[in-house]
Amino acid sequence: MGRSQGPSGHPRGRGRYGAGVPEPADRPSETTPRHWFEPLAEFLGPAYLRNAFTKGTEQEVAFLWEALDLRRGSTVLDVGCGPGRHALALARRGAIVTGVDISEEFVALARQAADAEGLAVTFVHADARSLTNDDEFDAAICLCQGAFGLPEHAGDDSEVVAGMVRALRPGGRLALSAFSAYFAVRFLEPDRGERFDADAGVNHEVARLKNEAGEERTFDLGTSCWTPRELRLLAGAVGLEGVAVHGVTPGRYGANPPDIEQPEFLLLGAKPRVGQ
Repeated sequence: MGRSQGPSGHPRGRGRYGAGVPEPADRPSETTPRHWFEPLAEFLGPAYLRNAFTKGTEQEVAFLWEALDLRRGSTVLDVGCGPGRHALALARRGAIVTGVDISEEFVALARQAADAEGLAVTFVHADARSLTNDDEFDAAICLCQGAFGLPEHAGDDSEVVAGMVRALRPGGRLALSAFSAYFAVRFLEPDRGERFDADAGVNHEVARLKNEAGEERTFDLGTSCWTPRELRLLAGAVGLEGVAVHGVTPGRYGANPPDIEQPEFLLLGAKPRVGQ
């Protein structure tokens, strides 16, 4: 989109096995069709972290630390963790973090970064649509279209969120960012290869990306876009309570009312406690 929001303009969010993640049989394998995002991640590699939207990690984590009521020793599941920037920032604050991503390349980069800092973060190569564990984390996050927002099939986003809620302990809190349908339509750039599918709620983009070696390649990207009402309906369907939806920009998270000026919405909610 050419607005410094992601690899080509908008956010994208993406060892041993830790709690709250699929067992090996549920991981992507050579016999499993590859998600369209995997070749993109392999091509970009470390160049992914050159994007402007990745530079606000510390501010985002500082806001979420308070919003999710985290503290040293809190267990956090980072779904679609990418190269691990949020997981690492949370671990520096003392959280016990497990990151899951469908990209083997990004998981390898995240592990390297954790090793370089001596941070005990578990990173797992797995499909966020196949999370299986129950009641194990104090918080779950999915930010910058890391797993939510990159659908291959109808229902993918719902599967991701339902798995995150299952992985939370009763009373555990969830944070999820979603690309704004209002922003996508308002700033649509057809001359740059963008097309908004109003029926599916997906913004399609033809993007020319450059990797660490300076090589360029064209990718067809599809990002699901949401309205606050749709996010609240989704939250209700998966059983979240205390739901709030804020309008946010990468690196400038805050408790702002939704509007048409900011590229993302941030959904916050909690898994009901036992007996409620």
